Amino acid sequence: MPAPPGRHSRNDRHDRHDLEAIAHRVMIDRGLWPDFSDAAQAEARRLAAGRGQGRSDSREDGSTPKDLTGLLWFSIDNDDSRDLDQLSVAEARPDGVIRVCVAIADVDGSVSAGSAIDDHARHNTTSVYTAARIFPMLPLELSTDLTSLVQDDDRPAMVVDMEVLPDGSVGASDLYPARVRNRAKLAYRSVGAWLEGAGPLPTAAAAVAGIDAQLRLHDEAAGRLRRLRHEHGALTLETLEARPVFTADGKLADLAVDPKDRAKELIEDLMIAANTATAVFLDKHGLPSLRRMVRSPERWPRLMELAAQHGGHLPAAPDAVALEAFLTERQKADPDRFPDLSLAVVKLLGPGEYVLDMPGVPAPGHFGLAVRDYTHATAPNRRFPDLVTQRLLKSALSGRPSPYATGDLDALARHCTESEDAANKVERQVRKSAAALLLENRIGEQFDGVVTGASEKGTWVRISHPLAEGRVERGAQGLDVGDRVRVRLLSTDVERGFIDFAR
Repeated sequence: MPAPPGRHSRNDRHDRHDLEAIAHRVMIDRGLWPDFSDAAQAEARRLAAGRGQGRSDSREDGSTPKDLTGLLWFSIDNDDSRDLDQLSVAEARPDGVIRVCVAIADVDGSVSAGSAIDDHARHNTTSVYTAARIFPMLPLELSTDLTSLVQDDDRPAMVVDMEVLPDGSVGASDLYPARVRNRAKLAYRSVGAWLEGAGPLPTAAAAVAGIDAQLRLHDEAAGRLRRLRHEHGALTLETLEARPVFTADGKLADLAVDPKDRAKELIEDLMIAANTATAVFLDKHGLPSLRRMVRSPERWPRLMELAAQHGGHLPAAPDAVALEAFLTERQKADPDRFPDLSLAVVKLLGPGEYVLDMPGVPAPGHFGLAVRDYTHATAPNRRFPDLVTQRLLKSALSGRPSPYATGDLDALARHCTESEDAANKVERQVRKSAAALLLENRIGEQFDGVVTGASEKGTWVRISHPLAEGRVERGAQGLDVGDRVRVRLLSTDVERGFIDFAR
């Protein structure tokens, strides 16, 4: 039977395979490399065959890494993650201090600067997570095996050792190389449910004596860190992320919302602290570094208007503490719509960027996290700036000069910002292609949405079911970020990821 007038008939050829082809094309369109070169693949095979024997994890000064394999290290990540970048372990002291150690995979021990694998990582600068396929920054032989902190295997790592004081501040901290062993590979959802009293202790945690107490101690340490950061203006935000759901035969069935949970917050809080401690460590050792920053928002007047529309008030000058107070109040008053408000705030804050930081010079800071010293160090399997930071740390520990000239670091900061922006656009475009596929049989239907973008380039609206973003082609006049609006679906284009609405 033909489709009704004004509607698209379902194009059954669009499945996971076709979305993968779209993702591959969009990677190239955005200047990213979707495939590893023959040279990089050959390097990966050699490393896998030799199990990394060509590189040593000992320090250049001849000292031996600490053997910390006997501690109760564990990882928490997505259910299907195999590229494990960090482990952690905690110790409660009688004085109320919680000692937290974060072990970060020693990727530099396998990836030589200037190698073909390094060239690929330096070009893309990040793993790209599309709705159809992941384009890893490193070959899978490394990121999911040789340089991953896999369970039940001794691995080299860089350890960030921190004291979390009762008031949530970080006391003494140190960094050093060590060998570690992942005792339990855990997942966000099951750990989060257990911490929130909504589920049993995960089987992988119950299998190792003491992991349950470790999780409680980690939760306490993270809570301390989080409370103090929010007092200083770290922003409470709840953005929705959609993950694709495919049928057994590869057809896209849904874009399911992946909600934030307590386990994700726990890891985020500890990683923020570890990244801050790393930045401070490099500064103390006199090395330039890459910092991650979010500038004071240029669209603060619009944030003031948004607050006023919700019965709040913000001062005339950007003030993170005041914005956080407003967000906290709105989350309590209207939790169902808080994700929409969070999205509007994120859009108005603007994107993050990498910048060169020189030792002794005031750091640029991160407006949304309310931290002054902040780098990226905890995901070297997935982000090139973290691999750069790891190399800088090894130089600091061995007393060698920086492996990167200041000009090279400055250029890398700009390149990493640009490539990350390109990766975000790839992910967004493929997500839109997936959403267009889900919506192509719903032309003419009406949806409630929130404005996510408004500029001379156009106006965009996000709807919730399915979670999708499209352009307002008719009736966009007067709309601004954060406005709620009723829209009608005009058309979709799966190949180009276009979804068009009319107000």
